[in-house]
Amino acid sequence: MSNIYVYIESYQGQMVSASLEALGAARGIADELDAELTAIVLGHGVGDVATAAFDLGADNVLGADDPSLAEYRADAYGPLLSHIVGEYTPDVFLAGATSQGRDLSAWVAADLEAGVIADVTGLRVENGRLLATRPVYASKLLCDTTIPAGLQIVTLRSRAFSPATSMGNTGEAHWIDPIVAEGDLTTAVVGFKAKEGGVSLTEAKIIVSGGRGVGGPEGFAPVKALAETLGGALGASRAAVDAGWIPYEHQVGQTGKTVSPDLYIACGISGAIQHQAGMRTAKVIVAINKDGEAPIFKLASYGIVGDLFTILPALQAAFAKRLG
Repeated sequence: MSNIYVYIESYQGQMVSASLEALGAARGIADELDAELTAIVLGHGVGDVATAAFDLGADNVLGADDPSLAEYRADAYGPLLSHIVGEYTPDVFLAGATSQGRDLSAWVAADLEAGVIADVTGLRVENGRLLATRPVYASKLLCDTTIPAGLQIVTLRSRAFSPATSMGNTGEAHWIDPIVAEGDLTTAVVGFKAKEGGVSLTEAKIIVSGGRGVGGPEGFAPVKALAETLGGALGASRAAVDAGWIPYEHQVGQTGKTVSPDLYIACGISGAIQHQAGMRTAKVIVAINKDGEAPIFKLASYGIVGDLFTILPALQAAFAKRLG
């Protein structure tokens, strides 16, 4: 029997959405392989996260609950996770493709000399091993990739998989001690600066983005208004960020964030291949641009040729009326 392990990332005692999706994907793979699914939970005060992992489909929960793990630090989490995976020898290790998931998957792969497939958008089983689909060449192509032997480590792109749902399972987690003592750690977390308001780009179901066509910082006002009316996130192209019109945290693309929303509205964005690399997996893409020959229209599900400063206020008013 195969064994499937999935890393569960949490924040302030709650499982993050990327781990919900990873747990759902792992449950499906475990069922197909007739395998046991073990969730790995690390942190401090994470008993509720372990309980939730059982409820959402894990057969077993293995982890560590210690003050030294209260905040994520690679030098605390990395050796511990490598020890767990090396000690229990699962056939498959899955994690969400968050900054933490990527960090730890690379650490485990290096420590255990294992193969890793990153940013996967699809999974299936073939001849008893995983076949993973991932975008390549700035997302212009999809590539099926496998690790022919040994441990298979895979990170899953956010919003590419359905989240796990309650199965009513219960159980007792098995807790182990940390590998690295607090005094031996080389880093410390001294505090956080929280971002006020807004919707996370990587988790947003709806994103409205502006590009060079908005003309300047003030041009993002109707883009932001539409995003807020739809309950979505505000995005931007690299051109707008490089011009200093909007902070980098909003950048979508090859050198920004990779997103997979249900709806992506591109306003005044020409659609360079670098931008498409970050958003082409959106389920529905709407392009608004004065240039009817802009590359974004080849990717769009729906296109509107016209002035965004006329179209966006009309859309925002119509949606506000429809949504009450």
